[in-house]
Amino acid sequence: MNSNQTLRWAAPSDYDDLADIVFDAVRNGVSKYTQVQRAAWVPERRGGEEWAARLAGQLIVIAHDGDRPVGLMSLASQGYIDFAFIRPEAQGTGLFRRLFDTIEDRALLQNEPRLWTHASLMAQPAFAAVGFTVIEHQVVQIGDQHFDRAMMEKAISR
Repeated sequence: MNSNQTLRWAAPSDYDDLADIVFDAVRNGVSKYTQVQRAAWVPERRGGEEWAARLAGQLIVIAHDGDRPVGLMSLASQGYIDFAFIRPEAQGTGLFRRLFDTIEDRALLQNEPRLWTHASLMAQPAFAAVGFTVIEHQVVQIGDQHFDRAMMEKAISR
């Protein structure tokens, strides 16, 4: 773990930073998707009213390394983890587990019986490492590109 990494709950003033993390995580660094697929998935940095509305309905934990925002994970309704993104330079530092532990603790407080997500090829090993199992392998289409992903879940209890 990087000792400069701090976690906190995100606020609307963080939405631009969250968009930067998502863009960087998808478009840069090592990936199991092609450059064409990554460009279709996140063609540009997200923003605007639609982005704000999507984030507003979720609890989001954001990680900083010093002043730089480097990761996020979100908890939407019914235990759904909608976003889990870490910038390339912060991957492999234990940050995913720290973000997940924070989300899992909140889900327990909300009496969620399970957490579930649609995990990309890159995210599947990280989710498996914290106890998720694959429920279904899926292929989704974004633009003219097809993406392999998996629906994964983890039962949680106190």
